[in-house]
This record gives sequence, structure tokens and C-alpha cells, in this order.
Amino acid sequence: MLTAHLRRAGELFASERDRWPLWIPVFIGAGVTIYFALPVEPPVWLGGALAASTLAGFGVLRRRTQWAVPLLGASLLAAGLAVAQTRAHLVAQPVLERDYGPATIAGHVIKVESHARGQRVILEGVMLRELASNRETPGRVRVVLRRGDQIAVGDRIEVFGRLSPPRPPVAPGAYDFSRRAWFEGLGATGFALGFAQRNRAVPTGGYDRTIRIALAALRQSVSERVRAALPGESGAIAAALITGDRSAISEPTLVAMRNSGLAHLLAISGLHLGLVAAILFFGARSILAFSEYLTLHHPIKKWAAALAIAGSFAYLLLAGMTIPTQRAFVMTVLVMLAIVFDREAISMRLVAWAAVVILLTTPESLLTASFQMSFAAVVALVAFYESRRVRIRELAATARALTGGRILLYIGGVAATTLIASIATGLIGLHHFGRIAVYGLPANLLAVPMTALWVMPWAVVAAILMPLGLESWPLWAMGWGIDAVLAVARTVASWPGAVRLVPAMSGIGLGLVAAGGLWLGLWRKPWRYAGILGILGGLATVPLTARPDILVADSGRLMAVRLADGTLSLSDGRRERYAARLWLESNGQEEGPLWPRSGATSDGRLMCDPLGCIYRVDGHRVALVRDGRALDDDCRIATILISAVPVRRGCSGPRLIIDRFDMWRHGAHALWLDTGEVRVRTVNGSQGQRPWTPRRGYD
Repeated sequence: MLTAHLRRAGELFASERDRWPLWIPVFIGAGVTIYFALPVEPPVWLGGALAASTLAGFGVLRRRTQWAVPLLGASLLAAGLAVAQTRAHLVAQPVLERDYGPATIAGHVIKVESHARGQRVILEGVMLRELASNRETPGRVRVVLRRGDQIAVGDRIEVFGRLSPPRPPVAPGAYDFSRRAWFEGLGATGFALGFAQRNRAVPTGGYDRTIRIALAALRQSVSERVRAALPGESGAIAAALITGDRSAISEPTLVAMRNSGLAHLLAISGLHLGLVAAILFFGARSILAFSEYLTLHHPIKKWAAALAIAGSFAYLLLAGMTIPTQRAFVMTVLVMLAIVFDREAISMRLVAWAAVVILLTTPESLLTASFQMSFAAVVALVAFYESRRVRIRELAATARALTGGRILLYIGGVAATTLIASIATGLIGLHHFGRIAVYGLPANLLAVPMTALWVMPWAVVAAILMPLGLESWPLWAMGWGIDAVLAVARTVASWPGAVRLVPAMSGIGLGLVAAGGLWLGLWRKPWRYAGILGILGGLATVPLTARPDILVADSGRLMAVRLADGTLSLSDGRRERYAARLWLESNGQEEGPLWPRSGATSDGRLMCDPLGCIYRVDGHRVALVRDGRALDDDCRIATILISAVPVRRGCSGPRLIIDRFDMWRHGAHALWLDTGEVRVRTVNGSQGQRPWTPRRGYD
């Protein structure tokens, strides 16, 4: 029986030989994932050696499919590992190992963003005079300046302030800013304590930095001109769509866009860059078509595609060349090149090669929500329209024969596209955001056509006319469309139950969903539907995943415990707000109850006094110490002791002690309390010994 099933699977696999190349980026991506999941940094030669040896084996056994295919898959896995490791070492820059300051911070401003507390700047060519060695000085730092400072890209500034190493995750397995900072070359973050002193200096550091500063200055100038011509929230969003600078958008607007399912419209992605390319392509082709001679004697379609590529590249530079924008540019260029070389413009093979290019150049992007969600949407859409191509053509022909059929066809196409993309991205969003925009479909049905048909065309016109100083009137027209989109977002976000918060999907669940989605999207035969089982399995992990009973921040200033109803209760509502927000969102909560200053919670699990609390669950008595004066009693009665202050050696009663020094050495802690068993995970333990992890000791 088993042999028959294996034979049948082999026949199905062989029958879809033309789809095999689509799995190349999947195996490369799996190798990238393996690299980032390793607990220790592998030897530098490992990935290359594995790739070379397996590829050599493939060359020898390429005629024996049963051996050649696994060997090729293994070589792609190894290649992904090797590329990720190589990239991690190529971007290596010094990272601040301990807090610096208060002291003087000096450097060239290469980026300026708006921030709630003032301007936020990124500095290169940094000088930190108080460090013992220049080898410890980060090449790039991010500093929040005081309100009132007006700094421009290209300035060299000196400011009195504090710096800290990039922040590690706030809980084991949580978002890792320190890893992101490593790949961005960011060695420290901090804030100013005094006003910045600046001078307009000629940047040093070679042509590379000079060009980057010039582009950043252009981007800042364009953003300021857009906001000057179109003040208020409309101008902030217009600047975000033209230059990618979202820093001036207010928090209420961001919340409304997120809760209505329209947040993707604010980030320059495949939608925006694709619209710019399409506007330039069809606009140029229409203008060239006015000439009968050009139409009959020259390939104006290919000329228009070349112009679209050039315009997309200009948009890429203006938008800051972020990784999501680079990814969108690669896909747009491949589409236009397909037109130039008379190939099918949109196909799954094109998507696969775009993924290969991105994974080989920026493998770290695989871990980002933008990469995962954008490719999930594209794969789902291409797979749907490929499998339903004949039926869609029949419906289109029928619709065109009806009065108003073209309008119905457009509305139906937008609805189907929005629904498919929303489902695909929503599944990925369960891992990263833990929220569902319940009314995202009607919001997108109204906002996406407005963005595509009105907002972005005027954005292109404004960018073209800006060198002539004529950007005001197209920006005003653009603003009308943005106001309409904002009205949709605010209205939909205000509907009852617009957002449903759910506990975040685990990494294992995300892997199952991704594997199931790829199986469903990349194959053509009916066995593809087995991928639904993977998706359902990933969704099943959401309610089945055991959430920690206790969370402790690395500073010791914030703790959380799980109450009987499953909610997290926080020790403090003012400290460590960033960690508190991420803890609550991961648990599917908007906000959480605070520990009682004195007395017990309604379920009786937590009892507190001014010195600390006692948490009882499943036979465990956990002392949560705020003040060292509570240690004498808690050392006698507690089975587990967690203290925000150091604990002396004479405390021998508890089976497990976690004190301030443990938090400093190992980072944030998470504890699971089962009957007769305690499981502990730490941030350093989950991160492992990697180039981007802090050098404070490891589990």
C-alpha cells in the first residue's frame, strides 16, 4: 500500500516537471531560514562547502532523477545558508557594547525623520570621544533630537546625549530589532539631552556617502515641498506616497488606516511602484501612438516599457531604496523586461525569479513582514488567475456584452483581487500583528480604485512638474483623493468590531501556513489541495500554542502574569511601554489590567503589597519582588523567586531564582508553569550566539 502511494506521488511529481523551477526560491529561502534559526554562528566555510559538494553530486547523478532532485534541493538549501551568512558578514559594522554617555555625539546627518519628541536623525562618520578605542565606535547611529532642533541632511552635528546598543527582543521569539539594526549597519540608538550644534560641512567618506547624502537631501526637500503645498494630514500621506517618508503621519491616522485594513497603502510597495510603472507605460504608449509613423515603424510598446523602467528607478531612488521598494522594483523591472522580450508579463515563473534575485541580494528580507505578505499576495493572485484563466475570459466576454458590463467587470475584478490578497496577507499577518481588519474588503474596494485611478496618477504628474515649480495644482488634486481615502479609513475603522485581536501565531504555525500556501499555489494538479491541510494546521497552532504564565523585562522594571481568564496583567503602566505593548499584542489584547498596589486580583492568583506580589498557579508559589525588603520573607515561602533587585546567596528556599543580574545577563525571561514543572526561556537563549546578539553572556 505504502509503495503504491509513493509510486503515485512520484508520478504526480514527474507530471509537473515544468513547475519544478518554481521551487528554486523556496529551497533557497529554506536555507536562509535555517541560517537565522541556528543557535550558534556556523563556520564560514560550511554553506559554501555543502553547496559545492551537493552540486557536484548532482552533476554526477543528474541522469538519475531519484538522486538528482534531492541533491539539487540540498544544494539550493546550502546556497541559501551560504548567501545569508555571507551577507551577515559583509554588512558587519561595530556595534556599541554598553551604554554611552551622557557625552558628545558627532556625525554627518544622512537621514532626517519626524518624531513625536522631535527630529530623528541617522548619523554616519560618527565620533564618540569618550570611547577608549575607535574600533568600538559604530559607523552609523540613530538619535532623537530635542524638540526645536531643525537639522537638514548633509549637516555635521554635535549633540550631548546618550546612546545604547540596539535593543534586543522584549521576549523570547519576539521581534528582533538588534538583528534588523545589524543588517542596516546601525550600531546604536539614543537621544539628545541638549540642542544640536550644526555646520554645513562637505561630507567625507568617499563618493558612496556623498551620493547617499545627496539623495537623502533630495528626498527631504521633496517631502518638505509636498507638505508645504499640501498641509495637514493629506500632505503627510502625499509625502509618504511620493518619497516613502511616513514620519509626519499622525498616530490616529495610522491607527485608522491599520484598523480599516488600508495600512498597506501607506508603504511604498509593489502596488505603488507597479502603478507608477503602469502609468508611465500606458501614458507613454498612448502619446507615441498619436504618431502613425512611429506606431507602424517602431516598437513603441517596448519604448514605453523602457521608459517605465527608467521612471521606476527614479521612484526607487526618491523613495530611499528601502528593501521593500527594492523588491517591488525588481518585480516591476522583470515585468517590463518580459514586455521588451515578448514574453508573458505576469507569470508564476516571473514571481519565482524575482524572489531568487531578492533572496540572493538581501536574504535578511525573508524574515520581514513586508517580504512575506507581498509575495503571499502575489503568489495567491497569480495562482488563482492562472488556474481560472479560461473561466475568467468567458466571464469577461459575457460581461462586455452587457450594458454597464465593463464597470461590473472592473468591480468584480477589484473585489476578487482584494479578497484573495487579503486572505493571503491576513494569514501572514496573524504571526506578525495578531489583528484582523474585519471590514478590510469593503474598505479596499473603495480605497484601492481611488488610489490607483486618482491619487497615484496625480502623484506622478506632481513629481514630473516639481523641477519646474508647478507641483501645487497636481498635489491639490492628489489631496482630494487622499481625503476620500482617509474618509473611508476613518469611517470603516469606527464601525463596531472593525478590528479583532487574536493571539499571535507561532513561528511553527507560520511555517505550516507558508508551506501549505506554496504547495497550493505552485502546483497545478489536484494534489495541490493538500496544501490546505498545512494552512489549517498552521491556524490550529493559534489556540493550541501555550502562552507564558510570567514575562519579565530585561530591566526588571516590568513584569506580567497570566490571570485565570487568559489575560496578561502588567506590573506597571508607565514603564517599558514598548515591551508592554508587544506583550499585550502577542496575547491578543489592546490593553491589560495592572497589578493591585495592595490586595488580590479577582481570581485570587495574584496578591500584592507595596514590596511585591505572590503569584499562585498549579501548585507554584512565585514571589515577584519589587523591593529588597521583601526578600527575607519571600526566600522562605516561595518556590520560585523573581526579583527586580539582586538576591544574596543565602536565599536557599526557592527552587528557581531569577534576579536583576540574571535579567542583565540573559535578557527578558518567559516562564511556563505546569503542575510540577517549570520551563524557562530567555532572549539570549532564543537568539543564540550570533553576530547581532549582545555580548553580555549566554544561556
